[in-house]
Amino acid sequence: MTTQSDNIIEIKNLVKKYGDFEAVKWISFDIKKGEIFGFLWPNGAGKSTTIKILTTMLDKTSGSVKVDWNDLADQHAVRNTFWIVFQDSSLDDELTGWENMYFHAMLYWVPNDEMKTDIENLMKFVELWEFKDKIVKQYSWWMKRRLEMARWLLHHPRILFLDEPTVWLDPQSRTHIREYLKKMNKEQWLTIFITTHYMDEVEKVADRVAIIDHGTIQAMWTIDELKKQTWKDNLDDVFLELTWRDIREELVSESEWMRASMNARRRG
Repeated sequence: MTTQSDNIIEIKNLVKKYGDFEAVKWISFDIKKGEIFGFLWPNGAGKSTTIKILTTMLDKTSGSVKVDWNDLADQHAVRNTFWIVFQDSSLDDELTGWENMYFHAMLYWVPNDEMKTDIENLMKFVELWEFKDKIVKQYSWWMKRRLEMARWLLHHPRILFLDEPTVWLDPQSRTHIREYLKKMNKEQWLTIFITTHYMDEVEKVADRVAIIDHGTIQAMWTIDELKKQTWKDNLDDVFLELTWRDIREELVSESEWMRASMNARRRG
């Protein structure tokens, strides 16, 4: 029988509406503590909405969501449990690698007696210690991604949300990212929620996979179970079997468009 300690994320009958439109339709699933969980989708399927709700950036319409056994209503407690990494870099290019780590540690109240040791150990972990005094704008994209990985771990999150972490990376760098993720998961028992369009990537790292389409969960099993249930040999074919082959266009919501326009005007 499943106990509370088994699941670090629990979603029951989650609904998100925009007027009469249901972006997320009564979805339910859970993620086990220490699991690498793959979340796959075609465009416009409800992926972004679900992640925004889980990370307290968007209010749900109805349903129950618990993150690290905290209800979403307690946003402060929920936000203390995770770190989210978006597709675009959030590093300060004008600071050195070490300074980026230091200010992140200060922001998240990493104790002073642990800070320097943790920064050194993590930068060595991602093989950037020798570049710690270099300005980040001199880093390659791959080096920046590794620095972000080190920063993810600095305040010891229990859950890591990764939104397409290897987009724009070459195959060698993608391979290294996968190795780092598996190492972090194993050594720190870190729960990892990963979204990506690279099916081979999910196939190599994920313990279980959920496929969302048209706002509903189409399937949620291990990779082997997905292949067995659909009679397919690889995850690409499984995905196409469950989501069809039509090309989707994902429209930006009116609120997102207005927010982006306002930000552009401020910058101008």
